[in-house]
Amino acid sequence: MKYESLERWTFLASLLLVSLAFLFLLKPFLGPIFWAVAIAVIFHPVQQRLIRRLGDRPSLVALLTLLVCMVIVIMPVLVLVSSMVAEGLSIYQKIQDGDIRPGEYIDQVNQSFPAIEAFLAQFNLDFAELRDRMASGFAGASQFLAKQALDLGQNTFRFFLNLALMIYLAFFLLRDGSRLVELLIQALPLGDERERLLFTKFAEVTRATVKGNLLIAIIQGALGGLIFWVLGVTGAVLWGVVMAIFSLLPAVGAAVVWVPVAIYLVAIGDYVPAAVLTGFGAVVIGLADNLLRPILVGRDTKLPDYIVLLSTLGGLVMFGINGFVMGPLVAALFMAFWGLFIREFTHQEPVSTHPHE
Repeated sequence: MKYESLERWTFLASLLLVSLAFLFLLKPFLGPIFWAVAIAVIFHPVQQRLIRRLGDRPSLVALLTLLVCMVIVIMPVLVLVSSMVAEGLSIYQKIQDGDIRPGEYIDQVNQSFPAIEAFLAQFNLDFAELRDRMASGFAGASQFLAKQALDLGQNTFRFFLNLALMIYLAFFLLRDGSRLVELLIQALPLGDERERLLFTKFAEVTRATVKGNLLIAIIQGALGGLIFWVLGVTGAVLWGVVMAIFSLLPAVGAAVVWVPVAIYLVAIGDYVPAAVLTGFGAVVIGLADNLLRPILVGRDTKLPDYIVLLSTLGGLVMFGINGFVMGPLVAALFMAFWGLFIREFTHQEPVSTHPHE
C-alpha cells in the first residue's frame, strides 16, 4: 500500500516536472502560440458556418477559415505595421535634422495661452523645466520607436518565422481544437463542469478582448489617423496607431493624442482645423467607444475599467506587446476562479463589481 502511494506521488512529481520543462521549452514561442489560440477562438463562428455549408471536412474548413483570417486581419496588419515603421523613421529623421522641433511647438502653445504658465506656477512647477522634459521625452520616444523599427528590420527572419509558426499552429488548432479541448478536460483534475466553465470563460474573454477591444481601438485609431490626414498633420498613420494603442487603456483613450494637436492648432491660429478636430474627436472618435463596446464586447464579459487598466499595463510589462490581450485575460480567469470559489464554497453569488445602471 505504501509502495503504491510512493509510486503515485513519484509519478505525479515527474509529471509536474516534465510539464514544467515542456512549458519552458515553449516559452520562446509564447507569442505565436497565444495568437494561434486567439485566432482559433475568434474565428470559431466562421468555422462553424463553413462546416454547415461544406459538411464534415475539417482540413478544408480549417484552411478556408485561416484564409479568411489572413485576408481580413493578418495582411492589413502587416501593411499597417510597415507604414507605421516608415513614418516613424521619417519623423525621427526630421527631428534629427531639425525639421521638427518639439520645443518650439510647446513655446508656441505657451505664447498663445500664457495662463498655462501661471496655472503651473501655482503648484510650484517651472514651465521651462517641464518644456525641456517634454521636448526630450518626445525625442526619446521617437528614438525608441526608431530603435524598435531598426530591430524589427534586423530581426525580419525571426518576425516571419513567428508569423509562419502562428499560421501553422492556427491551422491545426482550427482543425483539431475541439478534440484538444476535450483531451484537456479529461486530463485536468478540476472537475469537468468547472473546466468547461473556465474554457468557456477563456473563449469569451479572448473574443471580447481581441474582437471587441482591439477592433474598437483599430476603429478609433483609423478615425484619428483619417482626420489627421485630412487636416495635413505630419505622420497621420503613426499617430493613428498611437491613438489605437492608447484607446486600449481605460481613462486614457485617443484624446491623449488629438487634444494636444487641437490645442497646438489653436495656438498657431488654425481655428477651423482645430474646431474640426475637436468636434470630430469628441463626437465621432469618442462615441465610437460608447456605441460599439456594448455591441462587440457585451456587458457580461466586460471587466471593471480599473482592472482592465492595471492588467493591461501589467501585461505589457510582463509579456511585451502581447500583454494588452494576455493581461486582461489573466485578470478575467483570476476573477472566474474566485467566482467559482465563492459559488461552491460559500454558496453565494459573487457581488457585481459594476455600478447599477
